[in-house]
Amino acid sequence: MTNNKKTKETASVETQQEAMKIAKATQKPAQTKEQTKLIAQGIEKGITLYKKQQKEKAREADKLKKKTLRQKQNDETVSDIETKQAQQDQINSESNKTLPWILLALSWAGFIYYSVLGF
Repeated sequence: MTNNKKTKETASVETQQEAMKIAKATQKPAQTKEQTKLIAQGIEKGITLYKKQQKEKAREADKLKKKTLRQKQNDETVSDIETKQAQQDQINSESNKTLPWILLALSWAGFIYYSVLGF
C-alpha cells in the first residue's frame, strides 16, 4: 500500500487522469469501480515508468552529444596547435635558409677586405 501512495505522489495529475481515461475506455461491463481503479493505477505506473525511461534516454543522448562536441572542440584545438607549429617550423626553416648566405657574404667581404688592405 505504501508503494501505491508513493506512485500517486510522484505521478502528475495529468498522468492520473490519462490512466483513468484509458482504464474506463477498456472497462468490461461487469467490472467494479475498484477494479477499474486498480487497472488505472497499473496503467499510471506504466506511464510513469515509460516517462522515466524516456527522460533517461534523453539524458544519455545529451551526455553523448556533449561528449562528441567536446571531442570535436579538442580535435579542432589540436589541429590549430599543429597548424601553428607547422607555420613556426616553416618560418624557422626559411630563416635557416638565409643564414648560410649571410655568412657566405660576410666571409667574402672579409676576404676582400683582408686582400685589399694586405694585413
